[in-house]
Amino acid sequence: MSEFVRRGAPGMKSIKDLPVSQDGPPPGGFPSIRYARRIPSTGPTGVTLFAVGAVVMAYGFYRVGQGNHARREEKDEIVRARKALIPFLQAEEDRRWLKEYQVLRKKQAAVLGDSGEEGMYKTRWMPPAQPVGAWQ
Repeated sequence: MSEFVRRGAPGMKSIKDLPVSQDGPPPGGFPSIRYARRIPSTGPTGVTLFAVGAVVMAYGFYRVGQGNHARREEKDEIVRARKALIPFLQAEEDRRWLKEYQVLRKKQAAVLGDSGEEGMYKTRWMPPAQPVGAWQ
């Protein structure tokens, strides 16, 4: 509609002056639309997927358990090796302590002289306390 509508002007006076052109269905009608839910059963079922997932998870838990066992055995081996070294380390510490104790006794003897006292320290020697229980 290229002409504008104005009273008394030549041209189209109303939209009703246009020729009617309307689309319609083709002869014989449109083909029918299949809207029913007819999906082909392809692929595994839900139960199968669930079972496969459960098997995969069970295998994963098994592997984690095996790894935990191996790690625990390695840790126990390290602890056993350290426990086997404890007597040697204690003997080395005792030798070091004995040397320092002898030096201390010499210093005390030099300071006290012949005063008749045995020394300043009159308590029984005990090794340093070791952590016990949860503090290990």
